[in-house]
Amino acid sequence: MNYIHFSPYFPPNYIQFSRALKEAGARVLGLGDTPYDSLPESLKGWMDEYYKVDDLHNYDQLLRGVGYLTHKFGKIDGIDSHNEYWLETEAKLRTDFNIDGIKTDRLARIKHKSEMKKIYQEAGLNVARGKVLNQLDEGLAFVKEVGYPVVAKPNAGVGAVNTYKIRNEEELRAYFENTPEIDYIFEEFISGTIYSFDGLVDKNGDLLFFSALKNERGVMETVNEDTHIYIVSLKEIPAELEAAGRAVAKAFDLKARFFHFEFFKEDGTGRLVALEVNMRPPGGFTTDMWNFASDIDIYKVWAEMIVNNKTDFEFERKYHVCFVGRKMKNPYAHSTEEIVERYGDLIPFHGKLDKAFSQAMGDYCYLVRTETEEKIYEIQRFIHQYK
Repeated sequence: MNYIHFSPYFPPNYIQFSRALKEAGARVLGLGDTPYDSLPESLKGWMDEYYKVDDLHNYDQLLRGVGYLTHKFGKIDGIDSHNEYWLETEAKLRTDFNIDGIKTDRLARIKHKSEMKKIYQEAGLNVARGKVLNQLDEGLAFVKEVGYPVVAKPNAGVGAVNTYKIRNEEELRAYFENTPEIDYIFEEFISGTIYSFDGLVDKNGDLLFFSALKNERGVMETVNEDTHIYIVSLKEIPAELEAAGRAVAKAFDLKARFFHFEFFKEDGTGRLVALEVNMRPPGGFTTDMWNFASDIDIYKVWAEMIVNNKTDFEFERKYHVCFVGRKMKNPYAHSTEEIVERYGDLIPFHGKLDKAFSQAMGDYCYLVRTETEEKIYEIQRFIHQYK
């Protein structure tokens, strides 16, 4: 099997996908814009070939790169970065080279939030009322229907950057005075806790691995208010969340792919409201959180499924794992040394985050693993405590 690991060095923990592909017997072909000499030594050892372009946004260069790798090694069987940012680029390359996976004809339904809503509703799920709006009068009519606040976000955006919470007519008018050039979707504001249903489906679309995250504070608020964040993986997944997640996976007809489905659990009513889908693993160190939570190697599980169609995999969620992010501008009471001295046996990883993650996830993070939620939150509070 010839598999292209696109942008194989970012985020840094994703180099493990190259390792797992190599161990599963694939020929691993890297395609990126970082000079070969600057790549991690371990990554160099896992790749059979690396093709460097000047700019990953230059599609002509990417065409030449995939063309070169095809000419040298034969038909390409797969390409992925596991990063939402490159979803469209990878779909174009799959289309142009007839590579298995998501192609351009499926992009709209998984990239545009307005299209996602239609599929959610077809699957019988609750959705936040929303519309793509371009004019002030449309916005005023929408607010009359749903009330303030409303949330405006890119219809085809990734993450929470450039997402706005509009609280009153003054802010609404200010938004339309500086209307972005891209389409924005307006949604009613749902007050609640964000949960996600995440995992991996095999080539038949059956769940191979699944998990769930609880995010007490939304990424939008974290970015816009420049606060820190913590996200907890669950040992036990609420039945309603699992049922909704399974319904979404079926509705989107996923095959051989990671997924990240977000939901609100609405305050007051307790109803589950579908938010959006991402056809990749949850961001940051979530793949490592899965590994720590179940004592598995999810990179290997994925690669064995892709390369050898191996699906005889069993797992148990043994621990809660919490991602705790810090923004170093804050006056934290405890140093990393103090944290590790007190809770070191419950912190399997800590380290700096890439600047690309700083707005949403922080500058430094800790992965905390315990058997109880109570202990998770004790450590999280200690890490986030201010002077």
